[in-house]
Amino acid sequence: MIAILVRSAMLLALAWIAGFVLFVLSLPEPAPDHLRTEGIVVLTGGPGRIARGVDLLRAGKADRLLISGVDTSVRPIELAVELDVPASVFECCIDLGKEAADTRGNGEEIAAWVKRHDYKSVRLVTSQFHVARATAEARARIGAGITLVPDAVPARLSARLLAVEYSKFLFRRLLLLMGEA
Repeated sequence: MIAILVRSAMLLALAWIAGFVLFVLSLPEPAPDHLRTEGIVVLTGGPGRIARGVDLLRAGKADRLLISGVDTSVRPIELAVELDVPASVFECCIDLGKEAADTRGNGEEIAAWVKRHDYKSVRLVTSQFHVARATAEARARIGAGITLVPDAVPARLSARLLAVEYSKFLFRRLLLLMGEA
């Protein structure tokens, strides 16, 4: 019985390692800049994400931008000043999502925003290590018929960060497959 448990644990560990290697080797790159979508969603939490989304909006690569996971104390004018974006652009084209506290919440916030604007194509901007989980959460909630374009922002990577993110991805993916959104 113990031998079976040891073998099972070893097989599970080998499967995790093989999946981790594939996860690392398949880290995405930024989406092509020429690509246009109806909306852009940026998930807060990492350097360069919001700047990437704002730059794409300024370049006319979408009609509107959602920044998901914004702290409730942040005011649009403060962010406009920090990003050097005219307040009028915030008023017309940038929404601050303040409901999401985690990636699952981002998925819910994205789905509500996509539905509210009746978008059929959205670019999802987040750090390259976070793309797989963020895409899975968003896809589970927005459903079929919506084009979701992952756009990875390069990040400082470490083995620990990647291992933790891969483990979170596996856990959430398993729950999503079991219908636990």
